[in-house]
Amino acid sequence: MKPARILIIAGSDSGGGAGIQADLKTVTLLGGFGMTAITAITAQNTLGVQAVHPVPTDMVLAQMESCISDIGVDAVKIGMIGSAETAAAVADRLAQLRDVPIIFDPVMVATSGSLLADDATISAFEKLMAIATLITPNIPELAALGGEDIAARYGTHVLAKGGHGEGPMLTDRLLAPDRVLKAWSNRKIETVHTHGTGCTLASAVATGLGQGMNLVEAVERARKYVREALALAPGYGSGHGPMGAPLGFHAHA
Repeated sequence: MKPARILIIAGSDSGGGAGIQADLKTVTLLGGFGMTAITAITAQNTLGVQAVHPVPTDMVLAQMESCISDIGVDAVKIGMIGSAETAAAVADRLAQLRDVPIIFDPVMVATSGSLLADDATISAFEKLMAIATLITPNIPELAALGGEDIAARYGTHVLAKGGHGEGPMLTDRLLAPDRVLKAWSNRKIETVHTHGTGCTLASAVATGLGQGMNLVEAVERARKYVREALALAPGYGSGHGPMGAPLGFHAHA
């Protein structure tokens, strides 16, 4: 069995906790083969984002084309998108793929609170939501996108994540266009080291789908992986630090 080929379209995080760096670690540890189309270069650490340099749209598309045309793709993960123009162009190119699951993590604000998408880019997310197999927003992102009825509006699935919720128990709900497929509740892991949780979860789901899991199985394994990674956080930095790497995680758990 060759590893599943996962194309990651996202921004680079110099601090290594989120973005392309977190995505590649996750795909690799879960037994996949990661490829990248980098949409932006960021200078960031556990305290926030100090600078952002968007990659031109034609260069993002060129990276995608290099991977798609030669190596092939079993699943796609979209994270930070860089600009409205890039969002539209990426959606147009991905719409040409056949039977390839697409996971869209609508990155708007970093864990530190730094803004990673302007209003024009967020409005361009509509084209990405329309082609996505699964959208993975946190509570504020879901509200900004229009609430839970985006599953029905775009004919897609939504993992409504509860990580920003209040109280000791948090619930993630997997929504189909017409119903709740499954809900998971767990006790909140008390830690400030949550940088990269969204990137990691979406990449883990993409890897599972690329490996042939169904959506519920892929989300279940991804959630277990993120919870283990949170528990292993090394405590780097003086802000929202990176998660750990569950090196012994059973790739087919």
